[in-house]
Amino acid sequence: MSYYRQSPFANLTPVVKNLLIINVIFYLATWVLHRVNIDLVVPLSAFYFDSSLFKPWQVITYMFMHDPTSLWHILFNMFALYVFGPTLEHTMGSKRFFNFYFITGIGALLTNMLVQAIQIHSMTGAFTVTDWNSIMGSPVYEKLREIYGTPILGASGAIFGLLVAFGMLFPNVELLIMFIPIPVKAKYVVIGYVLVELFSGFGQFTGDSVAHFAHLGGALFGFIMIKIWGLNNRDNYYN
Repeated sequence: MSYYRQSPFANLTPVVKNLLIINVIFYLATWVLHRVNIDLVVPLSAFYFDSSLFKPWQVITYMFMHDPTSLWHILFNMFALYVFGPTLEHTMGSKRFFNFYFITGIGALLTNMLVQAIQIHSMTGAFTVTDWNSIMGSPVYEKLREIYGTPILGASGAIFGLLVAFGMLFPNVELLIMFIPIPVKAKYVVIGYVLVELFSGFGQFTGDSVAHFAHLGGALFGFIMIKIWGLNNRDNYYN
């Protein structure tokens, strides 16, 4: 008696499949080269637009970079892409899904840069620092160095865009969430995640290096794109 066991990747849609492959390739290359002291994080992650480390291509490449010292970063993002991506690509169509992914990812970075610009302006009265020597040793110096020198990396902004899209299009689909013993409707999961990011972003807790406002930016741009495109509740997709 023979059994046919379908591959868990058999039903992947083309854009999702290629995004998964590219992210894994970037991660493996970053991890391998990191072990021989070749750093891809700085040239391919994103930095504040006025930083000497910022390069134009980072607006795209940062979405494929993940922390080479942490497997959880890429695992969480790719799992979410694997779970929610195919349904959204089927619903939107591959071309529109492709555009949605990159628009929300770029929107996430722009939102994070806007928040950084506001922070810099509140400390210096300008959106850029032109004379570092004049603030050397001042209370704001280290904070400014942190803003200018901290890389933004990961697919999380685009992933939050996908989560919002799924919550808007399939609000009543029940999801199983880690540490929650009962299924939760997608719309409540999305609202919960957004509230957590808002709390974490404005809380600015010590030791928290997560770009919460990038996540919120991805969510915001996802919401806007679904509204602009006029996509409606698709709960009957599963009926």
